Amino acid sequence: MEPTAARGSLAGLLGIWGVTRAALLLCVLKVVVFPGPDVTSDVSVIYRGWYDVLVTGTFPQDDVTWQYPPAAALAVLSPAVLPFLEYATAFFVLALVADAAALALLLRGAGGTGRSRRGAWLWVAGVPLLGPTVYARYDVMVTAVAVAALLAAGRHPRLAGALMAFGALLKVWPALLLLAVRRRVAWVSAAVTGVAVAGLFAVLMPGAFAFLGFQRDRGTEVESLGSLVFHVARHHGWDGEVLLNYGSVEFLGPYVSWVSTGALFLTGAALAWLVLWRLLATRFAPHTAADAAFTAVLLFTVTSRVISPQYMVWLVGTAAVCLCFRESRMGRPAALVLAACPVTMLEFPVWFGHVVASDALGITLLTIRNGLLVAASLLAARALWRATVPARREVPSAAGPSWAERTTVPS
Repeated sequence: MEPTAARGSLAGLLGIWGVTRAALLLCVLKVVVFPGPDVTSDVSVIYRGWYDVLVTGTFPQDDVTWQYPPAAALAVLSPAVLPFLEYATAFFVLALVADAAALALLLRGAGGTGRSRRGAWLWVAGVPLLGPTVYARYDVMVTAVAVAALLAAGRHPRLAGALMAFGALLKVWPALLLLAVRRRVAWVSAAVTGVAVAGLFAVLMPGAFAFLGFQRDRGTEVESLGSLVFHVARHHGWDGEVLLNYGSVEFLGPYVSWVSTGALFLTGAALAWLVLWRLLATRFAPHTAADAAFTAVLLFTVTSRVISPQYMVWLVGTAAVCLCFRESRMGRPAALVLAACPVTMLEFPVWFGHVVASDALGITLLTIRNGLLVAASLLAARALWRATVPARREVPSAAGPSWAERTTVPS
């Protein structure tokens, strides 16, 4: 009976994936008109414009909206592998393929003792709750790489390190996954891969690192945690405005630089906490790397000057890897991230006009979504610390074997 039930559960999971992904494709192909602004214009206009520049062998050095590391060029150029399709259609198909690859990896990661399909179910449910934006950005491709890296961390550290470095050169944030890795060989592999790939782009394509200056000059985006200050301030006489700036809708005006600097400070504080955790942690189980990576990405996302809807794909993917392990401590934070997904879809694209207007509905949606992410971050950080860092009373005497030697699980 159990094998039959397992097959039925898998069939149901795949069936739901197929139905929900067909719905997403219908939306991005505009067979079904999704409410709110057109989320596909980033692909059909912006990505396509970058494609025309990249095929000439150079990066779009004069375009401040190009704010991505050099390997992002591969994602933008990827529709070339489907030359029989129009650019945007090919991109959406490849986003679907990346989605399927992530699911296949999570199902493979669910096999074995102490593993679970909860992660695959989270991925199947979470992605469509974000709406068609998922397929209209290249973040789903980056997330598939990050999922592969985390699932490889235990048994294949060299491969994991290489994938993490490659992911970082696609969109920076997968570099955070390295904080969760214990094996030195993974760090060496990441360093070699990063230097080799970055060096190759620097030699072959001018402007590979122009994005660094563009990213530095970004302000406070209207969906970020810090933006709530200005959403409320607009109702109390704040003399500022909302404009499309550096490729996103941002607040511009008095005190915006203060809030942006505060966000950078919080990101630095989060990074310092993660480094401190890494120095003090001694209890490592097979799920610890995934738990730590999810926590790191949560903290980075919440403290960022920008919380674009596609960032949620990162959180769903890393949370899904955590839930592949039955002993993971990230159940509640993952549930909060899942709850934040439909709220994110409502604030963008469905009711984005209310967010830009800073009206009651827009502020409420942002408060709920960002509140859920803050709660998830705090719960994840607390759970990770308690599970891995010994309390003072647990420190052993010098007479016996160290506490870490008795409890550390090799990985």
